[in-house]
Amino acid sequence: MTFSSELETKFEKLLKSYPAGRERSAVIPMLLFAQDEIGSVTPELVAEVARRTGVTPLQVEEVVSYYSMLRTTPAGKHHIQICTNISCMLSGGAELYEHARKKLGIGNKEVTPDGQFSLEEVECMGACSWAPALQVNYEFHHAMTMEKLDRLIDSLRKLQ
Repeated sequence: MTFSSELETKFEKLLKSYPAGRERSAVIPMLLFAQDEIGSVTPELVAEVARRTGVTPLQVEEVVSYYSMLRTTPAGKHHIQICTNISCMLSGGAELYEHARKKLGIGNKEVTPDGQFSLEEVECMGACSWAPALQVNYEFHHAMTMEKLDRLIDSLRKLQ
């Protein structure tokens, strides 16, 4: 499997950061970095990560099936994750998620037909003091309201 030179450099640095015999510790970060580059965790990626870390493809598949941040189908260009855990829920996170679901016309872990947006309800983002929180790709947005969310989605649509 071919990756960008930047990703190859990350992989090399990552594998060298673990003691000999502990390369399996790189499985999760390798999957996350590669997912960012290719869009999802594919069977080819599973095999490649297994080869590079010295574990079986089944062991990599077990990791993929356990961690919700690893996707086997591509997300939208703008992946919106909305926290509905206790602090966010008490501050309107569940209503914010429902508003986003209706505005985008998609459900949890679905992608809009144009591929621009995906939506995911998530547990904790570690932003309880700034609830409700959401994340678009890796950018956090705190103290969200439905009006702020509408403006955010509208501004992202203009980036198409």
